[in-house]
Amino acid sequence: MRIAQVAPLYEAVPPRLYGGTERVVANLTDALVQLGHDVTLFASADARTLARLAPVRDQAIRLDPAPLKSDLAAHLTQLAQVRGRAREFDIIHFHTDIMHFPMFEDLAANTVTTLHGRLDLKDLPEVYSRWRQFPLVSISDDQRRPLPQANWAATVHHGVQTSLFRFSPRPDGYLAFLGRISPEKGPDRAIAIAKRVGLPLKIAAKVDRVDQAYFEDVVAPLLDDPLIEFIGEIGDRDKSEFLGGAEALLFPIDWPEPFGLVVIEAMACGTPVIAYARGSVREIVEHGVTGFIVEDEDEAVSAVGRIAQLDRETIRSRFEARFSAKAMARRYLELYGRLVAADPLGAHLAVAE
Repeated sequence: MRIAQVAPLYEAVPPRLYGGTERVVANLTDALVQLGHDVTLFASADARTLARLAPVRDQAIRLDPAPLKSDLAAHLTQLAQVRGRAREFDIIHFHTDIMHFPMFEDLAANTVTTLHGRLDLKDLPEVYSRWRQFPLVSISDDQRRPLPQANWAATVHHGVQTSLFRFSPRPDGYLAFLGRISPEKGPDRAIAIAKRVGLPLKIAAKVDRVDQAYFEDVVAPLLDDPLIEFIGEIGDRDKSEFLGGAEALLFPIDWPEPFGLVVIEAMACGTPVIAYARGSVREIVEHGVTGFIVEDEDEAVSAVGRIAQLDRETIRSRFEARFSAKAMARRYLELYGRLVAADPLGAHLAVAE
């Protein structure tokens, strides 16, 4: 099958440091190639991929040192490039939110749009009602709740390349927090849990400009405790050691998390997850098998005391069965096949011309 993958341009594919959507696109694209398909990736020129790369911008936007830049202009250029090459592909898979809808109305039936973010935003219902012809993919069933009327074609949970993560049979006696410093991610709650159980907590996280005040006012004062170590952002090459050495990953979120990529990255190392029951958590974590699902700080503290009951080899095997990149790619291929069989792209192009 001839497949186009259209990635956001904010981070490299895969990201050098923090980044979720672009990391998923990297995993999916390489897995599709490994499964024998002809894949073209539209992304920034610093992408590393097994697919054919169609470079759109010289480098990803976030780490570009240029003081003045336009993410809107970059993405419009990308979409124009994809539109110009549309006849080359059986399916065009967008990971760029909703920006492509007006430009691809006549080709919607042979596109897939994976929505990677939260959907409980004021202006979204009108958009998905106006452009109902686009088949949508949710990354969890819970993500759909604000928009049950949208044109959902499938739910496909994320997957990661198994080779990126080493199984770690023996942890090193600390808890881990990985991701982004923000109130909804709960680093302050993770710190409180670690202090109550008396275990060191290592925090590897990005601080966005919008969350700088929260970091300085709430989190930074908590870092003076000798149990707490703030590492900063890390990339894929450091995650196996960081996550594999942890007794557990703390995931004390307080928002409707659409998926939570760090959860399956921890599982890939055999590390259990202690997660608050928000968003997609009940779909991803198998309570008592790959971790514990808790409601609050007291339950999280209790769960830390029970992590020795969980078998790290089982956690890794459940990851391989449910969340490998190839498992994700096969689920997408099933969807692609259904869409292509229902409405070949050539028919749309003939009408458009």
